[in-house]
Amino acid sequence: MLVTCMILAGVLVISGCLSPAQQHVKKGDEYSKQGQYDEAVTEYSEAIELDPQLAGGYDSRGLVYQAEGQFDEAIADLDKAIELEPANAEFYYHLGNVYLKRGQFQTAVADYDKTVAIDPKFVMAYNNRGQAYAGQYQFDRAIADYSKAIELDPTLAVAYDNRGLMYRDKGEFDMAIADFNKAIELDPMLAMAYFNRGYAYNKKGDKTQARADLDKCAEISTDPALTKAARELRERL
Repeated sequence: MLVTCMILAGVLVISGCLSPAQQHVKKGDEYSKQGQYDEAVTEYSEAIELDPQLAGGYDSRGLVYQAEGQFDEAIADLDKAIELEPANAEFYYHLGNVYLKRGQFQTAVADYDKTVAIDPKFVMAYNNRGQAYAGQYQFDRAIADYSKAIELDPTLAVAYDNRGLMYRDKGEFDMAIADFNKAIELDPMLAMAYFNRGYAYNKKGDKTQARADLDKCAEISTDPALTKAARELRERL
């Protein structure tokens, strides 16, 4: 007899059967989405105890540890996930993100290198590797990576914003502003792009436009630190 998993909810829905370990991962994912990280870790740990070869359990728990700022624990889990599934590009990407967050930029670059070697179309790996290069003041390499991300996904507003920062830091303000314009066109609520464009306009001597952008940034920002920075720079103009 063929056994299937079925859920009755008004209509009969047939779904794939999950192992007990995978069920714990699913519950952990639900907790993680709600920001209930302790509960998520408990579920992922239960999954790993039931199936020590479940790479996704280590990966998911590592992501939660990263979100909580427990970077050593995150790295240990992501290393284990990679050991179990060394051809999984996403695992290397996640590990690179931890090192990027810690400011270990060279190590982050190495993990992003592995990501794109496995999956040459992994857009965010190029974007984040660009950030790692930027952290090492390798602006041209960063620009190349942001440009690759844009080539793969022309709608990625953050890549335009990041590339604009590199042009700004190189003193190429017109190119920077062009990228910030595009970022804002793609995502009118990207507060950081208004801040960055305002900063660039100020450097060009256009204080009127700079004030307008900084005011807009402060208006829409949900990041208290960014809001404060925009207001403080606005007051100095």
